Amino acid sequence: MHDLTGFQRDLLYVIAGADRPSGQTVKDEVEMYYSSEINHGRLYPNLDTLVNKELVEKGQLDRRTNYYAITDAGRQQIEERREWEEQYVGF
Repeated sequence: MHDLTGFQRDLLYVIAGADRPSGQTVKDEVEMYYSSEINHGRLYPNLDTLVNKELVEKGQLDRRTNYYAITDAGRQQIEERREWEEQYVGF
């Protein structure tokens, strides 16, 4: 996960916490956290990066809507990140 941007990491966390969210659902969740609008030109290339790194899989809900699902590799990356964080901020 060290090679992901903070934004990509946030996308991965949102996808991990949802059941096959659409891109729009991911966008809405991240916008709430960031308290600002996320444009499509930022969102979808970063989702594609997660797919290309095989941390997320992309499927089709219908002809216009894709879903995203965390892969085992994505879950492993989150687990490793959380273990690393615990070393420093384990309260």
